[in-house]
Amino acid sequence: MNQHASKTGVPPSVGADVSGIETLLNRNLPEVFGEGDSARRRAAIKELYTEDCVVYAPPGTFVGHDALDKFAADLRATHPHFVYTPYGTPQVLHNSGRLSWGSGPKGETPAYTGVDFIIARGGKIAALYVYLDSPPT
Repeated sequence: MNQHASKTGVPPSVGADVSGIETLLNRNLPEVFGEGDSARRRAAIKELYTEDCVVYAPPGTFVGHDALDKFAADLRATHPHFVYTPYGTPQVLHNSGRLSWGSGPKGETPAYTGVDFIIARGGKIAALYVYLDSPPT
């Protein structure tokens, strides 16, 4: 904690767009990674991500809308019937946020789980870090 915040008691996310970052996290799962329709997925990517976005995921690093769209489409193709279910609510700190989730057939125990961490810029996701708790099956 910096000295200014500790002296004033100001919470660390004062001034941050908390609800906007929560919305980005909540929409990213179903509208980008859970979306099977390519046109809807591309529209969501354009709306939710900066042009120069970077996604850091176990298979590699993906830069820009086209690379993100291909990664999301390829991932979706491996498990087309899976849904992403958030666990709890997003947590926001300054210009970042995180959300835990599970993925698997709807109504069943998730086949794998993970956590998304984002860095927001200008109301969009500039960077996404995907951590897997258990590998996809």
